[in-house]
Amino acid sequence: MTDLDLLHFEQLKSEVQAKYIENHSPSFDEISKWKGIDIIYFQEDLRKLAKGNISEKSFYTYFKSSPVNKLPRIDMLNILSIYAGYDTWYGFKKKHLFSDEILSESEESEILNVTDLQQGNEILTTINGTENTGEEKIISDPKSLDLQNKNVENQSNDSKITIENLSDTKESRKSFVKKYLWLSISALLLLTVGFLSFKDEIFSKKYYYSFIDADRNSKISAELQVQILKSDESPIIYVAKPNEPFVYTTKSKSLTMVVSSPYYRTDTIQRNLESAPEAENIELKPNDYAWMLFYYSKSIKDLKKKRESLNYLISDNALIYQVYDNETYGVETMNKQRYINFVTLPSTSLEKLEVIETQTNTQGKIEMIKFKIAKDEILK
Repeated sequence: MTDLDLLHFEQLKSEVQAKYIENHSPSFDEISKWKGIDIIYFQEDLRKLAKGNISEKSFYTYFKSSPVNKLPRIDMLNILSIYAGYDTWYGFKKKHLFSDEILSESEESEILNVTDLQQGNEILTTINGTENTGEEKIISDPKSLDLQNKNVENQSNDSKITIENLSDTKESRKSFVKKYLWLSISALLLLTVGFLSFKDEIFSKKYYYSFIDADRNSKISAELQVQILKSDESPIIYVAKPNEPFVYTTKSKSLTMVVSSPYYRTDTIQRNLESAPEAENIELKPNDYAWMLFYYSKSIKDLKKKRESLNYLISDNALIYQVYDNETYGVETMNKQRYINFVTLPSTSLEKLEVIETQTNTQGKIEMIKFKIAKDEILK
């Protein structure tokens, strides 16, 4: 990498910015100031025109600061060059040569083959490392084997002498009785320790709870958070998997658990386990507002009616948060109108939209929405 390559990359960023602004109106003209929804729409346009993608993390690394001190990977440079209207990164540089700059004819093929060469080196390293390893062999010392055999013979002789002495004298018989009495006491102690160690498993009992949608009378096909509450203890949090019963093992005589989900109303369930059945179905009431937001985010039919419904459901002063899965930009707020525009414009990003939490006021209007869009994987 040369300083000229970094200058070429700054040129490429300017052309990518100009290309996007031709058909879009971001919050800011400068690409370094884009964030949130602007980045999502840019990723959408990049997938459409260049058949590729860059992750949000890469965007913040290479577009938020200028100039950069390192180049992106060659695959990202090629994608951005194609988006700007060139065949490859090599083709872009060829059209923007600086004074006295010369590109070697083999540079393009070298750039394209660099990944294969690295993979080849890793394979060779692995093979060489494998060939150098060997199996250790342990060779017994014949003298040590002889000593062991002699020790065994001596022990056998000693045992014979001891047995003869026990049979000949009363003192030996008493010692024999004491020996087996001690063995019996040791065995009893071992049984006691084992019982104390596994008594929880012995006296514990399993309970199976299946959660049912109260309106649809069907199993809930979403993860649920289950908090087990105990006196003088912090709550213990479990996750109930979709379409599977929640299994809880306990030796307690009572149970208090709080079940919650973004799409269902939080419910506190209490049971007397002395008379409760081992398996039980528990109904949860859906959170109608969260379900409506989910439906309107996924549906692409009748956008006008969809916008009217969202405008009616959401309070004019609603607090709306978009949560990000990165350290650079954690939470972004937006107003009601911007949120409606976002969820009513067709985009593949909406397929990854997840409602985290909603709250309503006394008038039945949604006054808080918290949502996120699943993070894109970086292009390999």
